[in-house]
Amino acid sequence: MAKEMKTMDGNMAAAHVAYAFTEVAGIYPITPSSTMSEVIDQWAAYGQKNIFGKPVKVVEMQSEAGAAGMVHGSLQAGALTTTFTASQGLLLKLPNMYKIAGELLPGVMHVAARSLSSHALSIFGDHQDIYSARMTGWAMLATSSVQEVMDLAAVAHLSALKSKVPTLHFFDGFRTSHEINKVEVMDYKFLESLIDRDALHEFRQKALNPENPVTRGTAQNDDIYFQAKEAQNKYYEAVPDIINDYMQKISEYTGRKYAPFVYYGSENAERVIIAMGSVNETIKEVVDYLNAKGENVGVLNVHLYRPFSSKYFFDAMPKSVKKIAVLDRTKEQGAVGEPLYTDIKALYYGKENAPEIVGGRYGLSSKDTTPEQIVAVYKNLAQKEIKNNFTIGIIDDVTFTSLALEEEVFTGNDDVKECLFYGLGSDGTVGANKNSIKIIGDKTNLYAQGYFAYDSKKAGGVTRSHLRFSRKPIRSTYLVTRPDFVACSVAAYLGKYDMISGLKEGGTFLLNTIWDKEKLVKHLSNEVKRALALKKAKFYIINATKLAKEIGLGNRTNTIMQSAFFNLANVIPYEEAKEYMKEYAKKSYGRKGDDIVQKNWNAIDKGTDGLEEVEVLPEWANLEVDEKIIDEAKPEFVKRIVDPINLMKGNELPVSAIVENGMVDGTFKSGTANYEKRGVASEVPEWQPDMCIQCNQCAYVCPHAVIRPFLIDEEEMSKAPEGMPTIKAMGRGMNDLKFKIQVSTLDCTGCSVCVDVCPAPKGKAIVMKPIESQIEKNEVEYTDYLFNNVSYKDKILGKNTVKGSQFAKPLFEFSGACAGCGETPYIKLVTQLFGERMMVANATGCSSIYGASVPSTPYTTAESGCGPAWASSLFEDNAEYGFGMHHAIDTIRQRILENMEEIKEKVSPELAELFNNFIENFDNGDKTAEIRDKLVELLEKESKAATDAEIKAKIDDMIALKQYLVKKSIWIFGGDGWAYDIGFGGLDHVLASGQDVNILVLDTEVYSNTGGQASKSSRTGSVAKFAASGKPSKKKDLAAMLMTYGNIYVAKISMGANQNQALKAIREAENYKGPSIIIAYSPCIEHGIKTGMGKAMSEEKLATEVGYWPIFRYNPLLESQGKNPLQLDCKEPKWELYQDYLMGETRYMTLKKTNPDEANELFEKNMWDAQRRWRQYKRLASLDFSDEKRG
Repeated sequence: MAKEMKTMDGNMAAAHVAYAFTEVAGIYPITPSSTMSEVIDQWAAYGQKNIFGKPVKVVEMQSEAGAAGMVHGSLQAGALTTTFTASQGLLLKLPNMYKIAGELLPGVMHVAARSLSSHALSIFGDHQDIYSARMTGWAMLATSSVQEVMDLAAVAHLSALKSKVPTLHFFDGFRTSHEINKVEVMDYKFLESLIDRDALHEFRQKALNPENPVTRGTAQNDDIYFQAKEAQNKYYEAVPDIINDYMQKISEYTGRKYAPFVYYGSENAERVIIAMGSVNETIKEVVDYLNAKGENVGVLNVHLYRPFSSKYFFDAMPKSVKKIAVLDRTKEQGAVGEPLYTDIKALYYGKENAPEIVGGRYGLSSKDTTPEQIVAVYKNLAQKEIKNNFTIGIIDDVTFTSLALEEEVFTGNDDVKECLFYGLGSDGTVGANKNSIKIIGDKTNLYAQGYFAYDSKKAGGVTRSHLRFSRKPIRSTYLVTRPDFVACSVAAYLGKYDMISGLKEGGTFLLNTIWDKEKLVKHLSNEVKRALALKKAKFYIINATKLAKEIGLGNRTNTIMQSAFFNLANVIPYEEAKEYMKEYAKKSYGRKGDDIVQKNWNAIDKGTDGLEEVEVLPEWANLEVDEKIIDEAKPEFVKRIVDPINLMKGNELPVSAIVENGMVDGTFKSGTANYEKRGVASEVPEWQPDMCIQCNQCAYVCPHAVIRPFLIDEEEMSKAPEGMPTIKAMGRGMNDLKFKIQVSTLDCTGCSVCVDVCPAPKGKAIVMKPIESQIEKNEVEYTDYLFNNVSYKDKILGKNTVKGSQFAKPLFEFSGACAGCGETPYIKLVTQLFGERMMVANATGCSSIYGASVPSTPYTTAESGCGPAWASSLFEDNAEYGFGMHHAIDTIRQRILENMEEIKEKVSPELAELFNNFIENFDNGDKTAEIRDKLVELLEKESKAATDAEIKAKIDDMIALKQYLVKKSIWIFGGDGWAYDIGFGGLDHVLASGQDVNILVLDTEVYSNTGGQASKSSRTGSVAKFAASGKPSKKKDLAAMLMTYGNIYVAKISMGANQNQALKAIREAENYKGPSIIIAYSPCIEHGIKTGMGKAMSEEKLATEVGYWPIFRYNPLLESQGKNPLQLDCKEPKWELYQDYLMGETRYMTLKKTNPDEANELFEKNMWDAQRRWRQYKRLASLDFSDEKRG
């Protein structure tokens, strides 16, 4: 049979095999494993059959714990059931994993192994999560590459069924899950031939069934529990042989050698590394490299981690071994060593002539593990005194665990061509490169590998695509550092990141720039010119930005750059490549409509228009490199920590940098986003003073707080940069003040939301212009002066109006959110209103990632030094986390209150009066903030004069607790995935408590952060991941459910629909002495708004006008006045426009294109649900509450 070769990533390979053996899949999204669930759902939606001739039944649950429970029940009822997870998701499944193992059920779990949240969250890969499951009783099977995932994933399913021991198959998150590679695909007929039909029949017969009833899940006492546990030993003893047997069958079929432990290297090796996961591929390269130089080394790849088989271990390990280094991709605090190391030590305990064994840690959070690091491990083993408990890949200058860094070595294929692409998140660079890899892998005889690295921003961050091509299989599981070809889509990166020093001599550098050759050469730094000359580089430029705009692709330069790459790289003939690119563009963009496909085809055809070579002059090699200008105004923390990370040099920071900068417990300084100045927008807003009506709406809606209105007094004007344009301020109390709208050009993401909302009657008072034009007009200088030297005069108008609120400093600025983000304007507004006394508990999700991804912290401080205190725990427990904050603050403040009550008659009249004022306004944030400084001053004065020891002790206690005097504004932020699904139980409990907490739900109607999966907030007919054929059920009405409590302030808001209503609702919620929840409509790039995210506010407005998102406020205080607590804040919907609204978003339009009949039915149901919801709100709003009047 001819081999079927396809180019895919590890997740896809696992899903391909899992689909074959699965009857029911219980799923829930978590990075980086979500793709497995997504493609299983897609295939099932399209009717693809498993080896039993049926599509898989896919069930999305509300949490990972829920998915595990569902899997448990499905297995008990006799269906072969699979789930997929990672990280915290695996931890939530642990209780059910013990149950499934204890009941000998053949469950299978595929895990993209990932770091756990501890001092910080990390979405990247290591083995912390899977090691936490090693005591559950599940067999554990490790794979090291995309091909191994394809080959061995089946063993997990086959062994679980035959042995009755559930099996967890894991591979490295991102490094394997997201690496694209050319692999041989396993044939379903072959997989079907491996199933033990007798075992399957026995499994069905043992399933719970009333026709043969039994009782399971009993409670046992001390008399038999222990014995029952030991009774299962024989099942676990049989697992290694069963797994080995299946591995031999797969080895015979594929020609690739598999066993529970696989040795690679010299037959008589004396130095051996033992490891699990993708690092084995790198180690193999190093083994070949060192043995070719006459050394005698090897590597033992652990496939079967549990049960750990001494028999198969010693069968594989060379008898000649004298020194072993065990590499663990985890850190087990407080242990004598990491798990795999202690297992190996135990295996050799008491053996004669046992080798010397040491352990080391590597690769946490996907830290790149390079060949030279592995060379260092082998070199350590060659020492007379071997270092134990070592680390590689970091510089530990505190506890000195790290091995010395080695010189860089090349261990890859001799014919490999390596490429590196720098892109901007959402410009399509990664997607285009994925297609390039698949084109080369699927359409040629070359092997291809792609790996994609991201910073912590959402859309708008730096992306790096690492591509390799070779005639031999590619094993290099590390980043490209010596590329033959480098492309950069964002010219602003050129002076910021070192993209050229690693380029191979004679390599090619392609730059997207709006400048022509002459202007570019004039502006290139000496550093860049010198680097190009020293590398003898071929330097090309293209104005992909201009071409993309002309074609109608906006800022998506990806297809043009892809076409230019194929033209320059000579991997395959260019005309041939163009045809393949068009084929893959249709696959990628077909769901978005024929128009988008055609535009990408045009981009492919125009990919070489304007492609020019820039002559690299030999004399550039002798240029003096520009001296680095150190900005002395930057805080030391920014210079030592933030800047290196932003420059992609965070790997070079030693452990001491963490210790010395107070980061050991995960603490990070606030306000660091202010120092990034990324300059990533090609166009930014320009203020038109002659048109401006000073409404401040542009600032109100700005997602990144880059637009700010300033009131400038005479003294401030006298110090302003020369020529700074201003106009006379209009409004009460603004005599003698000047007004200016200032745009922070280098912080702007170019979304144009501000232009969309500008209501100036004579023409837009803010327009989009090329970023270079604004820099030339000194807007960067104006920003620096106004943002840092002019006071925020928010007390003149107060914060009760849209205009007045925007004179307050945003204490959430320059975040890494997507351009046009629908969530961030709400967060920014809350910080402007209450930021100086805010505490925020933030659920994991988009708002936590753009809210605190190192090194960018957008939460900042006011002139007073106060600002939002922000923290994130997990995804599922956020409401409880914030609730704990509330109770801690309240408990300590009550203590202060009791102290005051006890001694107010025994202190000076002045202090007693202040005590009474404080007691009276105990729950008033603004009043307690006004009182605080005077109160502290008097307390300190009284303490010095006090003669009564008891009184002095209480005063001193209050002084020690002075940070608690001001009433804190407790906010709990999160998205709909948290509020509607995984965190709903906690949210409901916290709101039902009656305590004074505020919840802001940023409702995108989809799991935005994990890539767009359906949630209970998703609407009928919307297409999302986990709802590939359109969501069949309606949106959960969270607001209506919570109104039934009667004592919760509930509001649904939409900034684009009614700016004043949003402001009023937020203020009312915070002032309400009890629980409140605000549900804010937040358009997202996952919606695929046809007019673009620049029209997000218009989309919000339309959603309310057509009845899709009615806005209202439910204020329980009104009921005691005999008034209806529910106030509808919008007009009767224009139902005739409802379907047009749906068709304006790809999430709906896609279904219309792929399945029009189903779409029509679901869209009618969608509108009917909205109409019924509106009628119910109207009924509730019309009720007579006069009988409820009290007092």
